[in-house]
Amino acid sequence: MFSGSIPALVTPFQADGAFDEAAYRDLIEWQIAEGSSALVACGTTGEAATLDLREHFHVVTTCVAQARGRVPVIAGAGSNDTRVAAANIAAARDAGADAALMVPPYYNRPSQEGVFRHFETLAHGAALPIILYNVPSRTVTDIQPATLARIVQAHPTVFVAVKDASGVLARVSEHRASVGAAFTQLSGNDDLALAFNTLGGTGCISVSANVAPRLCAEFQAACQAGDHASALEYHDRLFPLHTALFTDASPGPVKYALTRVRPGFPETLRPPMTWPSEASRAAVDAALAHAGLVQEFRGFPL
Repeated sequence: MFSGSIPALVTPFQADGAFDEAAYRDLIEWQIAEGSSALVACGTTGEAATLDLREHFHVVTTCVAQARGRVPVIAGAGSNDTRVAAANIAAARDAGADAALMVPPYYNRPSQEGVFRHFETLAHGAALPIILYNVPSRTVTDIQPATLARIVQAHPTVFVAVKDASGVLARVSEHRASVGAAFTQLSGNDDLALAFNTLGGTGCISVSANVAPRLCAEFQAACQAGDHASALEYHDRLFPLHTALFTDASPGPVKYALTRVRPGFPETLRPPMTWPSEASRAAVDAALAHAGLVQEFRGFPL
C-alpha cells in the first residue's frame, strides 16, 4: 500500500510559535513535485509532542487539503492511552488521512501482552488502516517480532505496514518469515534504508527527504528497480546527510538544513527543542555540499 520515499514532514512555526500554514503548504507542494510518494503529517519530526489536539489535526487537515489526493497522507496518531489512540485514529479519518501511524504505548512500558491488547483494541472498528511504528529508542517499548506477527495475523486488513526504526536489520527477515513477503516494511532509519530494502523493505519514512526529496525518491526508485549500483551511489551521496541530521536533537538539524536549501524557511522550534549547535550546523553544511544540494560550504572543518 505504501512504498518509496515518504518524508516525515517537519511542522513549520512562525516566530511567535504559531503553525505556519503557508510555509507548510509550500513544503508539501515541493515534496510532491520532487517525487515523494506519500507524506507523514505530525510524526516525531513534525514535533507532534508539542502540538495540542486542535493544532495536531489542523496540521493533518492542511496536509490532506494541500495534497489533494495526489499522494497518500499518513497521520501520526499514537498515544500511551489506548482510548486516546482510538480517538486519534477517528480524528485522522475525519481529517481525510489515508492511514494512521501508531507507536506502541510509551512511558508506561506495557508488557508484550499489553502491546498486543493495545493494538487489538484499536483494530476493532478501526477507522483507518494502521502502520505500526516501532521506535524503541524513543518509546522504550519495543514491538518484538513475535508480537508484531501476532498483531498482523489477527487483523491483516487493519495493520498494513510497519515503520521499523529499531535499527535491527534482521527483523526485516524475521517479519517476512512470520507474516509473509507481501506485508509492507518501511525503514524508519535513512542510513539503513539501502540494506533494509535489500532484505525486502519497500521504502523509507524519511527525515532526509525533507531536505533532499528528489534524491531520496530517486534512491528509492533505484532500489525498487533492482539497480543496486545506482542505489549505492545515491546512498553514498546522501549518507553524510543522514548522519548530520542527527548530530543534535531532531528536528533542529533538519529545520536548519531546510533554511539552507529553501531560504526563508521558518527557523522556529517549539520548546524544549532548540536550534542545533554550531558543530551540528557545520556538519549539516558539509553534508549538503557533499550531496550537491548547496553551492558552497558555509561551516568549518570538523
